[in-house]
Amino acid sequence: MNLTITQVSEKYNITPDTLRYYERIGLLPKVPRQSNGNRYYNDSVQEWIEMIVCLRHSGVPVEKLIDYAEMIQKGDSTLQAREDLLKEQLANLKEKQHNLNRSIARLEHKIRLYESGEIKQHKRYFTEYNGR
Repeated sequence: MNLTITQVSEKYNITPDTLRYYERIGLLPKVPRQSNGNRYYNDSVQEWIEMIVCLRHSGVPVEKLIDYAEMIQKGDSTLQAREDLLKEQLANLKEKQHNLNRSIARLEHKIRLYESGEIKQHKRYFTEYNGR
């Protein structure tokens, strides 16, 4: 289904300016236009946008996305390089996830100390944590 720039920006929760930027820097294939010059986003372009949004949300820098988009356009000769890029990003995300989980556990522990009143019994800020 063809969508307008407004519909696509709402669907993927990004601004129309971001869509225009992605097109300008080569992250999107050429976006078709209506006779009045307005962009319309067919299913194929929407799939690209979905991929870009997913990768951006996972922390892939725009520069790497440009490389990735160029590799896709070059075809199967870049399959290994694309796989390597995605594996690297997955490893980065897993490390972030580990750090987030650790931070969440620490905050939950600290909140429990406040809620139970145990925080008043401690002389130093870090003693209740015991390095966990």
